[in-house]
Amino acid sequence: MMNTLNRNSDFLFGFEANMTNPNGDPDQENRPRMDYETATLLVSDGRRKRDCRDLLKNKGYEIFVDTLADTKVPMETMFDNIINKWLSNKDKMDTLFKKNNMIKRKWEEVFGKNCDDYKAAYDKKKPKSKNKKDSDFNQFNNILLTEIIKQSLIDIRLFGSAMAIENVTKTFTGPVQISWGYSLHPVEIVKSNSITSIMNDDSSTFGKKYKVYYALVAHYGTMNKYSAKHTGMTEEDASLFRKALVQSIMANQTDSKQGQQPLFYIEVVYKPEFDGYLGDMRRFLKVSYNADKPIRSLNDVKVDFKDLTCVIDQMKQKGYVDEVIGWVHPYINTSESLVNMPIYKEMDLWTPIPSKVAD
Repeated sequence: MMNTLNRNSDFLFGFEANMTNPNGDPDQENRPRMDYETATLLVSDGRRKRDCRDLLKNKGYEIFVDTLADTKVPMETMFDNIINKWLSNKDKMDTLFKKNNMIKRKWEEVFGKNCDDYKAAYDKKKPKSKNKKDSDFNQFNNILLTEIIKQSLIDIRLFGSAMAIENVTKTFTGPVQISWGYSLHPVEIVKSNSITSIMNDDSSTFGKKYKVYYALVAHYGTMNKYSAKHTGMTEEDASLFRKALVQSIMANQTDSKQGQQPLFYIEVVYKPEFDGYLGDMRRFLKVSYNADKPIRSLNDVKVDFKDLTCVIDQMKQKGYVDEVIGWVHPYINTSESLVNMPIYKEMDLWTPIPSKVAD
């Protein structure tokens, strides 16, 4: 595994939504989430994380916030599955003990030395009743589960999680934090009484279908080196996240989500010794459009990055910035719609995420 993430960074992710519903509100008949006073479209951070999780799961990565047959997997079931897989794999447990002497010593205190069958030893010592407590076993269980979850579940390493089940109470603050996204211009909801069929077990009902004509949406986010130490997030995980953020929005091709595509990703990566952040980069963007003309495509909007570029250059001059990395959709016209973008080291975030072979 690569080194733990050791640099803070800010990132800015933009995507467009064309005749689609990027984030329906179940409390409002699944209408697009909106700030109706300003006609601003809103997209939650949970939507972005859910898309990332779904894509990584499809690529073979185990995730913690998971579903099985459209039903959310209980924490107990997930933990039992993970710990049984590890305990049944002697090579994995031997490797874990070689890398972590503290866990090895605790195992030997509770289960003894020279164990040939880890799962059998664990099951023998495990309390038979939930009401029966074994402080030594519980302490080891907490330590072991914490370690293998960090190694096994990429969404905890990225986004963190709060977990509270028998013998395990832990909160991981996610190194990757994503703000709610919002449109950089006013948005119109399609004025239509279109209906969609909703199939139930023995009948069908009808409901309205809500979409927006067009929206250029931007999310701001951060990666935190200190939180990464606690969740085990690595540089490799950061690379996977960037690709998942861009690619997952295209992979989610439901009726309501079709029509979305990523436009750009800009990340300011700071020096390892720098502990600060530039802050929400969206506040440096200057957006212009013809208020008398409907906004129906990217051609109707102009985003000027000049102020952001200037601020990044100032941060570079002070010696705070290690590098600026980025990606722009290769088939859009940036010369008219996205202008004065910061100079960045280009990444190809369309490179396929390799499928992960199960351990």
